[in-house]
Amino acid sequence: MKIRRAASADDVFAAAHLFDAPPRPDATTRFLAQDHSHLLIAYVDDRPAGFVSGVETTHPDKGTEMFLYELGVDDMFLRRGIGTALVEALRTLAAERGCYAMWTGTAAGDTAAQATYKKAGGSVDDGAFVSWDLT
Repeated sequence: MKIRRAASADDVFAAAHLFDAPPRPDATTRFLAQDHSHLLIAYVDDRPAGFVSGVETTHPDKGTEMFLYELGVDDMFLRRGIGTALVEALRTLAAERGCYAMWTGTAAGDTAAQATYKKAGGSVDDGAFVSWDLT
């Protein structure tokens, strides 16, 4: 497995089967043009197998943190550590970019997501809030 940052709309459209809906050209172009938006894609034998997206958010009195926006893995590649590797890759990118934390939300009953986030070093608070301290 290899993880690469999406560098072009072609990268995104080649991974379209991983998203909830087909990527929109206008939104894809805007997302990729923003320095604070990140899309990492995992490839198995050159086939897109999963992705994680993250967005840096900055507040005047807190600094910058990474919001893990969405994580998705193709059903045929589940339980191979791809989700965990993607979250770890985003966490590494966040630290490299100077983020002090990374966070996301999850449904209280989504034990699969919670397990993935815990494997990637996240702390799950009441099954709804997941955070990583990057300091």
